[in-house]
Amino acid sequence: MKFTKLLTGATLALALAGTAMAQDKTKVGFVFVGPVGDGGWTYEHNQGRLALEEEFGDKVETVFVESVAEGPDATRVITDMALKGADLIFTTSFGYMDQTVEVAQKFPNVKFEHATGYKRADNVSTYSARFYEGRAIQGHIAGKMTKSNIVGYIGSYPIPEVIRGINSAFIHARKANPDVEFKIVWAYTWFDPAKEADAAKVLIEQGADVVLQHTDSTAPQAAAQEAGDVVTFGQASDMAQYAPFPRVSSIIDDWAPYYIARTKAVMDGTWTSTDTWDGIGPGMVAIGEITDAVPAEVKEEALALKEAIASGEYHPFTGPINKQDGTQWLADGEVADDGTLAGMNFFVEGITGDIPQ
Repeated sequence: MKFTKLLTGATLALALAGTAMAQDKTKVGFVFVGPVGDGGWTYEHNQGRLALEEEFGDKVETVFVESVAEGPDATRVITDMALKGADLIFTTSFGYMDQTVEVAQKFPNVKFEHATGYKRADNVSTYSARFYEGRAIQGHIAGKMTKSNIVGYIGSYPIPEVIRGINSAFIHARKANPDVEFKIVWAYTWFDPAKEADAAKVLIEQGADVVLQHTDSTAPQAAAQEAGDVVTFGQASDMAQYAPFPRVSSIIDDWAPYYIARTKAVMDGTWTSTDTWDGIGPGMVAIGEITDAVPAEVKEEALALKEAIASGEYHPFTGPINKQDGTQWLADGEVADDGTLAGMNFFVEGITGDIPQ
């Protein structure tokens, strides 16, 4: 009898210890717009999640749902994570913005972090990277390497983040080569290899011998490789399997330090709602290896541009710059303010075609 009671007491103690350990563990959820194996945007966010696990070990539990459509389905997934005990939820695409804020109102004790949006609340932070800094470097290389003077650009959606990237790439391509022309195809997707490949093929058929992309799969790289003498750049991830050619460099999003810092803030009770927008200098945007397919002089110029941006010596949106209609936007030496960049809804002078509404 005493032995049974001892056993029962020991079992209860173990159960309570297990419960305490479970309660001590911080649960972090991730909502992904594409598959973790996309080789681009979602792949890098998932690398950040894995870095979080490596950093904190059994102090954290991470969960994720991949290929979540923007819209009502996101509401369901985010709500489910909150109901299942997530302490912190990262929603990693612009189109999750309204859904994140909506769910956050119902779960005031859960912390939410939304990537690339602008709506915040007491328990909702926003974060993004200054991808346009990397686009400036890509634009310089593109302007120097094109032989046809036609650079193709695959846009995902006509939102400020994408428009900024197109403008930055064009400004610096045109500085490197005044004869450069941009052709833009809107894919209306973040991740759809078939659509992305078709967009790349259309641009190549239109004479583009350099193709940039703001979509997440490696399909444009494969299309360029098949076409032959077409230069590409990795998007969001290194896409180095296509190096040294057609992929001659890349923009790499490094989310790991941010995910680690924000999770630590939840753990130690210092988390507050903030807006983070970091670039090359703080390391949130990295430039992938520039391969030897790029002439040595051009590579040197691109790396010098990278260093100038990283140090703050140079801003990619420095005047004189006019808007597409010829009106002045920035005077000589004037630098764009973050508010205008965050809401950018216009092309700069020299880009043809309208922004879809």
